[in-house]
Amino acid sequence: MLLRSPESFWLLKNGILNSYPSLKKDIECDYLVVGSGITGALISHALIKEKYKVVMVDKRDVATGSSAATTSMIQYEIDTPMHVLAEMIGEKAAVDCYRAGIDSIYALHDLVKKEKIECGFEMKKSLQVAHNSKAVRELLKEYELRKKYAFDAQWITSERLEQEYKMFSYPGLLTNIGASLDAFQLAHALILKNSERGMQVFDHTEIKEVNYNDENVEALTENGCKIVCKKIIYCTGFETLSLFNKKYADIVTTFACVSEQKFNFYPILKDTLIWDTDSPYIYMRTTDDLRLLVGGEDIKYKYDGLTEKLKNQKSKNLQTKLKRLFPAIDFIEDYNWAGAFGITKDGLPFIGEHPDFKNAIFVMGLGGNGITFSVQGMELVLKIIRREDDILLHYYRFDR
Repeated sequence: MLLRSPESFWLLKNGILNSYPSLKKDIECDYLVVGSGITGALISHALIKEKYKVVMVDKRDVATGSSAATTSMIQYEIDTPMHVLAEMIGEKAAVDCYRAGIDSIYALHDLVKKEKIECGFEMKKSLQVAHNSKAVRELLKEYELRKKYAFDAQWITSERLEQEYKMFSYPGLLTNIGASLDAFQLAHALILKNSERGMQVFDHTEIKEVNYNDENVEALTENGCKIVCKKIIYCTGFETLSLFNKKYADIVTTFACVSEQKFNFYPILKDTLIWDTDSPYIYMRTTDDLRLLVGGEDIKYKYDGLTEKLKNQKSKNLQTKLKRLFPAIDFIEDYNWAGAFGITKDGLPFIGEHPDFKNAIFVMGLGGNGITFSVQGMELVLKIIRREDDILLHYYRFDR
């Protein structure tokens, strides 16, 4: 399955930072982590901290699936507004999920700082603007609910948007909690550090068959090697969906483009993530090398690949929308690309065990908040192993 177009910005910017051998012999471990993207990097880090014997495998080079294409906007807001999610799962549950998102941003900040990882991590504000008058009313509902539960949120008028951002838009909702980073760099750095701590990493190693036993799991690779482990942990994003008989999510392709360095609005936009209420929404963030990254224009996933014509047209569409919001911006495209991700009906991930797979744990971030969900998965996976309860495991369960 093709997870991204071949010329994603992060891969061009960074290159292949580290490579690892393929598996050539049978091996045993406590936990087998399948997938070396940002999710696998975070989950394996949590396991290594607990001194478990961990093996990581990936059929590609490290972090060259969706993690090489993500726009890495780190927000506590999920794709489903809190007031809409409250109608779906209850007000307390919705508030819990949003607060977990806030906690995960600070946890990610602390992790990057403690591990001394250079990945362009920056704490930022998060601004969501309404795309029409009807959306203003819905965004006001969101604002009132967040204020009710003492979330950091302020209403920002069109006049203030024009004054502070030179932005022409309907009003919006501004918070002081968000971040951005280079997920490709972070995944590589974490995996390298943990391989030096004892984790065994094998790329270009594809799992072709898995036997889920009462006491252990046996995973057989394409070249006939066997990995025996206590549990297998799937960190393969929406590709995991093919394992299930039930449809848990839809797959969409999103498009992105990035400007040349030192664009004229960098001083104005550098501290704020921006997105709107449209569906699909447009979103944007600056990068640590002084560019503006703009994404959106989502479509249903195409299994037969994407044409250059489609990617270029989507990039033009994004730039047209950008110019409507910021008429004075000088955006000159440097690169454009596309990537795929899964979306769920409630905007929440699937993290936990599944009754059809013994001794397997699934960490499927899905949606626009895969990174923050994966940070939450670090502690949730450990709680599953310890047989401890957590309310998030109830919210993120498969049978919800």
